[in-house]
Amino acid sequence: MPEARASAAPDDIDRRIINALQGDFPLVDEPYRAVAGSLGLDEAELLRRIDAMLERRVLTRFGPMFQIERAGGAFVLAAMKVPEHEFEGVAAKVNAFPEVAHNYRRDHSLNMWFVLATATPQGITEAVTAIESATGLAVLPFPKEREYFVEMKLHA
Repeated sequence: MPEARASAAPDDIDRRIINALQGDFPLVDEPYRAVAGSLGLDEAELLRRIDAMLERRVLTRFGPMFQIERAGGAFVLAAMKVPEHEFEGVAAKVNAFPEVAHNYRRDHSLNMWFVLATATPQGITEAVTAIESATGLAVLPFPKEREYFVEMKLHA
């Protein structure tokens, strides 16, 4: 996968934003305005800072987490054995699929791991087939056998 850009360290306001947005997101008509107000910011400043932290890779993702199966969808952890000299190119192809939630390298014979999320259970098979066709490599999907809830909050 391409090397992430160096990220500038978050300042005190960024840290407060990160800490405030990990859980208990307000379910109101204007949630960002409510969060901003609780932090002594205006909504535009909060949104600008979130965008900047994503751009700098201080945050790699910002958004809700859903139990996709309750909405009729599916997700699996998938792995591939990618020749080292092809890793960057294969990562770019895999990451181009909208079904790929995130992708990471492992020090293992199955050296590329990623999460597939689809709107329907049959979408997993379709995505696996499409990725195999695009890369010429086998994709091993590992469906969830058991679900755990771990509310992990990382304080900045």
